[in-house]
Amino acid sequence: MSAMVRDELVQALDRTHEDGVAFWGAFDTPHFFAKLGDAWSPAENVRHLIKSIRPVTKALTMPRFVLRLMFGASRRPSVSFDELRTRYLGLLEAGGNAGRFAPTPREEADLESWRATIMSQLATANRELRAAILKWPENKLDRYTIPHPLLGKLTVREMLMFTIYHQTHHVDVVKRRMAA
Repeated sequence: MSAMVRDELVQALDRTHEDGVAFWGAFDTPHFFAKLGDAWSPAENVRHLIKSIRPVTKALTMPRFVLRLMFGASRRPSVSFDELRTRYLGLLEAGGNAGRFAPTPREEADLESWRATIMSQLATANRELRAAILKWPENKLDRYTIPHPLLGKLTVREMLMFTIYHQTHHVDVVKRRMAA
């Protein structure tokens, strides 16, 4: 799959969010908060996604000249979705982890309410990201860079492709862990 154009990114974000809501929503509340062995619970996976989407939205809503001053301009075309995914998975296999984007430990007495809050935060994060994407002209997506903690400097287009893939990746990780 080649680098996605802006409208494809928006459509993919919408699909990924809908699929994620359906997947996360299929857990009953006790299982939504239950650890998967030594790994994060489904709730922690969702909280990690929220924590990783918000800075992307923040970067996309900054004035572009500030983004360029902070992170520079890209001097190369964006890589394809498949190249980005392959590189990310290789870094994870080499020991890469969520670092500061890991969910912080937290316990709530009312798990139903906490679950509703988490899912609402995910919806808000994706809605705000969608709105931010729509404010970017197609021809600017390859000109600006944003740092990724594992992948280094990515073009805005690459960061958006990653952010969309990342949500699918966590659904797939939870599916694999549940099957194991």
